[in-house]
Amino acid sequence: MAREKVVRFWDEREVIYSPKRWRYLREKREKALGIMERLSQYDPQLYGSVARGDVRRDSDIDIFIPYRVPSYLIELALEGLVRRRKIVMATPWHLIKGVIEIDEETTVTFPLIEPTDRELEFYRWGGTIDIWGVKTKQRVPGVNKKLILIVPTERGHIEREVVGREPEVAKTLGVSVDIVTERVHVLTRRDAIGRTGIYIDEEVPDWMTFEEALKIIADRDPNVRRKVRERGGV
Repeated sequence: MAREKVVRFWDEREVIYSPKRWRYLREKREKALGIMERLSQYDPQLYGSVARGDVRRDSDIDIFIPYRVPSYLIELALEGLVRRRKIVMATPWHLIKGVIEIDEETTVTFPLIEPTDRELEFYRWGGTIDIWGVKTKQRVPGVNKKLILIVPTERGHIEREVVGREPEVAKTLGVSVDIVTERVHVLTRRDAIGRTGIYIDEEVPDWMTFEEALKIIADRDPNVRRKVRERGGV
């Protein structure tokens, strides 16, 4: 998928959904719910466009477990659905995560070390709902990769620019102003210089657990080793 660029506009605007767009949302949420129900004891969160509602046909279905769980329990709950497993760390300062790919559009992500409140705010920034929210057809506000605040309405959503409205956006999302200013900086910088790559993005072999793979990475990488020591893991 092509990288989305930051969009700048000063007036808010309303987007009315077509029947096709409502159908995409319904189908993606039904698929997400089936997976979330398997993971129900781990408080799974649906995040991103499927939580907000502003989906397209090619929108990903992203599910996140908000605390550290032994990986074998997650894999047991997803038995028969796991297509690919990998460990991801965006930068040396970010959360170390396990990622299970269900198919081309669906992933389950979970922390391999204890996440900080700031790291969990990242998901609220994009918009998150739990199983109950999916079942009751709730949609929540969140910011997309173009730095546009999406506020759901009965007919679709309202779009508002984030830049210059950071305190307002933070209040709407229930997050700190710090996370808003940080994401604005990261996304505008990425837009200017291009994506610089992910620090760690390694596939986990079928015969190895996530924790064993993380130990191998930590043994060779001091940044990962320090994170694991500070916040638990392996």
